[in-house]
Amino acid sequence: MATSFSGHIGVLVLATLLLLSTENAGGAAQGTQHVVGDDHGWDLSSNVPAWSMNRIFRVGDNIWFAYSAAEESILELQTKEEFESCDLSNPIQMYTYGLDKVKLDEQGTRYFVSGKPNQCRKGLKLHVEVMPSAQPGERARPVSANLFKALAPESSDSIYCRASYLLLALIIFVFIPYLS
Repeated sequence: MATSFSGHIGVLVLATLLLLSTENAGGAAQGTQHVVGDDHGWDLSSNVPAWSMNRIFRVGDNIWFAYSAAEESILELQTKEEFESCDLSNPIQMYTYGLDKVKLDEQGTRYFVSGKPNQCRKGLKLHVEVMPSAQPGERARPVSANLFKALAPESSDSIYCRASYLLLALIIFVFIPYLS
């Protein structure tokens, strides 16, 4: 129970930090911050394949994976065959931190799967087609919109709102070690 709770706290912390860091940012130069699974994070309950279905991933974007490091890891695989069969024997990258940022720095296909074969076979995996970076006339969304529906304040112009998010993030970081 505490692990699941701390996993959701980690996603909340990530969402808060992304909100603070992108609040004054704009334009296509920054790229989009994609939090895999939105508020559920990297978890079977978030239905990662459905989450990614209508998203456009571009060069310069970042993908964030939030999960319980004690219970999960993420592997990046080289081929479609490895991805489809959940062959975890030859990963090109392993993520184990619990809050991992993956920069999409070139066009092409990327394959991410759960480090647990059973979870991978149940569908905890992500196939990403990275498109060219946004053109100068295009405006990129700096943060996944659904992520902040519950977190966004009515008026983001208030300095007190920004300070309250910062205070919330600080409190969460201080108390996370005690939740485990």
